[in-house]
Amino acid sequence: MIPAIIFAALAWIYILHLTDRSKLPFFKFLIGSVGFFILMMITLQPIITLPLAKAVAAAAGLIGNITGSFYSYYQYSLIFIRHGSESISLYVDYECSGVIEIFAFLSLLWFFPLYSWIEKTVISLIGVLYIFVANIIRLTVICLAIYWAGNDIFFFAHAILGRIVFYVLSIILFFYVFTRAQIIKQKVGNFTYGQHASDHI
Repeated sequence: MIPAIIFAALAWIYILHLTDRSKLPFFKFLIGSVGFFILMMITLQPIITLPLAKAVAAAAGLIGNITGSFYSYYQYSLIFIRHGSESISLYVDYECSGVIEIFAFLSLLWFFPLYSWIEKTVISLIGVLYIFVANIIRLTVICLAIYWAGNDIFFFAHAILGRIVFYVLSIILFFYVFTRAQIIKQKVGNFTYGQHASDHI
């Protein structure tokens, strides 16, 4: 498995080199982002997922303890919610940990041509923290909805409400990092408002 990963990584780097020499920035961005995401999912996802899931469960559990609405067993990546005589447990797996969204953000950012290396490093740290907090907010909304409305709302809270909250927060991040930066740094040309009198002499 490891030799195959190394071969794929070298082939990916070589293709990136070709796109750079051929001055094909779009294909460099596309191939670079997709390849970087796949490599991170293969190499880093098995290592990062469990600690990240525990961290998300622990951070969400702090809010649950403050409100008294749900409790976290972060050692097992579990969140326990009680509604009257009913109770339900949420398991924070790799899909709920936010690791996919973090890798997607980083893979797009590091091949986005408008930022310098220093800017990308700073934005990476801010973006990862932002996605982490956004995921905590998503889990908190899900848990509070179940706490207030009962287990019958679980599917709606998890599959719809929580995702809407998380995707709205993610869109805000992507807008400011990518769309807004593209608009601001886009070169629109120079404007002149007439010639100086000396230009006619």
